Amino acid sequence: MAGAQTKMEQLAVPGADCGLCPRLAAFRERNRATFPAYHNAPVPAFGTLAGRLLIVGLAPGLHGANQTGRPFTGDYAGDLLYDTLVRYGFARGRYDRRPDDGLELVECRLTNAARCVPPENKPTPAEVATCRQFLTAEIAAMEQLRAIVVLGTVSHASTVTALGRRPAHFAFAHGARHEVKQGVTLFDSYHCSRYNTNTGRLTAGMFQAVFAAVREHLDTIG
Repeated sequence: MAGAQTKMEQLAVPGADCGLCPRLAAFRERNRATFPAYHNAPVPAFGTLAGRLLIVGLAPGLHGANQTGRPFTGDYAGDLLYDTLVRYGFARGRYDRRPDDGLELVECRLTNAARCVPPENKPTPAEVATCRQFLTAEIAAMEQLRAIVVLGTVSHASTVTALGRRPAHFAFAHGARHEVKQGVTLFDSYHCSRYNTNTGRLTAGMFQAVFAAVREHLDTIG
């Protein structure tokens, strides 16, 4: 526990008024005026640095994590994600769209490729690249990391880059797995957004199958 706390203290994270991405900083200020009760700051990761699984999403949703301050909390994406995590033993408790619902992650950590909510839910490539320093630091701090689930092509490319490899050598495909780094297997999934599920691009069964594969992988390697 003490070692994990030390790494947490050393981990580079964006400050509440991070100005590295001017467009996102300006959007944050507008949201602070419009939604003063919201978190309206870079959303920190959720879960332990001692975990064996890291899940990388795209960015906080305006009325989801940007409101609550916890990844995937407050909107539909969290409904599907947290239900799946509980189902496969990566979380325990009951998800209730609020950060004080008592839900706990088990050997698992959640983060995003971009920590601040972007206009229209679309960070620019430059913004993702700027924020990658925090993702890289997070991965480096997870000494027990054995699997990463990336949600969508942007998260896939940023994570592969953070691992020191070229995304062009690891094509994204839902359900695919890649040995990007020795000892760490990367699993691809479409993002669990309402748009993807409403259009049928991603079903609950398809999403659950990815985490069933992760569970089997981690149980196999011990």
